[in-house]
Amino acid sequence: MSRTDYFHDPEAPAANSVVPSVTAVVRNEAGDILLIHKTDNDLWALPGGGHEIGESIADTVVREVEEETGIRVEVLDVSGLYTDPGHVMAYDDGEVRQQFSICFRARPVGGELRTSSESKEVRWVPPTDLDGLDIHRSMRLRIEHGLDGRQEQPYIG
Repeated sequence: MSRTDYFHDPEAPAANSVVPSVTAVVRNEAGDILLIHKTDNDLWALPGGGHEIGESIADTVVREVEEETGIRVEVLDVSGLYTDPGHVMAYDDGEVRQQFSICFRARPVGGELRTSSESKEVRWVPPTDLDGLDIHRSMRLRIEHGLDGRQEQPYIG
């Protein structure tokens, strides 16, 4: 299913759903960030996805990262909460989802890089190489907050 992101766009369709979701800033020992090249919007992003009934939010992080990348992770902390009503995602089935995402920091504990139905490419990216990738502004914000090391006060916005 394809997706179009609207970020403070007056032409954006009105939201008709909200789905709690997660993303994860996963860094390896070299400091590289785990990113996926998404199949739904052709952008680079942090791994993540929707929270499901019966799981804790930390379980959602672990499941989504492994499903999309093959990497098993341990959740460390929260880097930010992203609920901007000006950011909506329109899907080709008519759903227009208002952003509701919790971004976590995590570390890899096992697994091997692999793609999935949601990721056509998966790789460890040095922070210095981020500017060479097509990354949505809202995802870039999550990456910046995940890298800034703030632990006492996560980003809320």
